[in-house]
Amino acid sequence: MSGTSLDGVDLVYAKFIKNKTYSFEILKTDTINYSEKWKKSLFEAFNYSGEKLVKLDADYGKFLGELIQKFIHNNSIKKIDFIASHGHTIFHQPEKNYTLQIGNGAEITAETKIKVICDFRVQDIALGGQGAPLVPIGDQLLFNDYRYCLNLGGFSNISFEKNDKRFAFDICPVNIVMNHYTRKIGKEFDDGGKMASEGVLNNDLLTALNNLSFYVDEKPKSLGYEFVVDIIIPMIDKYNLSTEDILRTFVEHVAMQLAGVLNRNSVKKENYKVLVTGGGAFNDFLIKRLKSFTFVEVVIPDKEIINFKEAIIFAFLGVLKDQNEVNCLKSVTGARKDHSSGVLFEF
Repeated sequence: MSGTSLDGVDLVYAKFIKNKTYSFEILKTDTINYSEKWKKSLFEAFNYSGEKLVKLDADYGKFLGELIQKFIHNNSIKKIDFIASHGHTIFHQPEKNYTLQIGNGAEITAETKIKVICDFRVQDIALGGQGAPLVPIGDQLLFNDYRYCLNLGGFSNISFEKNDKRFAFDICPVNIVMNHYTRKIGKEFDDGGKMASEGVLNNDLLTALNNLSFYVDEKPKSLGYEFVVDIIIPMIDKYNLSTEDILRTFVEHVAMQLAGVLNRNSVKKENYKVLVTGGGAFNDFLIKRLKSFTFVEVVIPDKEIINFKEAIIFAFLGVLKDQNEVNCLKSVTGARKDHSSGVLFEF
């Protein structure tokens, strides 16, 4: 799994058990940070020519294959049914009928000599869906002790059950914006939200962010890098604020958007819990601000679940695809039907 915040590649070796319900065990994990060269290539790929992007797709697939091989060797792993690979998202424009996750599956298979299941989003978009979020089927079948599952990665997304139907959608950008500004001053991220906590809230920028039309659009929707580049960053930059003030204001914006979704879909007297995962769960200041806006109980799980939940669920999407079971829900993505999504490469 590689997320839009460019933290690195998450690798998880997991075992899934099906009795009446599904359960899982995390056997081994690792996160491989990107070199500066890879970070630069993945960041700039949005502007690559077609030929250069095809080459990057192949090179990145080979790179992932090499990482996986090393992970297998270092952990003395003997039994593998398949590799499920999300790849790295470069384009995501469902309204224009396309998405692109690079990391060529054929290259991974050739490198590892193991069956690969990948390209989980393409079929859903072809069926009229958003191609995202795809994690909700895993939330429903693996993490159903919680009313809500909230992921705070490059973007935030949520999934929950309501009237016997699974709902899920992207809420707002999170780390992809904050990391953009911390990197300008030589920091990969705002550790614990310390810089944000020292900033001053700019109410004019906060109002402008909260008034974006995306937040009132009710149809199935998802966010991509384009939204950040074309709308969010130009809006923030107009205000000429310090990094601390930008982070303080953006944290407030994120907390308000997250809490708004939780509160609108909850009954105050009910004891609802929200499971929070993704890198944003380590931002203590963001979590503090979120708690101040919602009456829902915010649960921060152990570090392994925070870091690897998304990778676990994409492995699980691979399990469902391998068994030809539904792994994409039309109630979530807006596709014409529930379906089993993913492309297989056999060695």
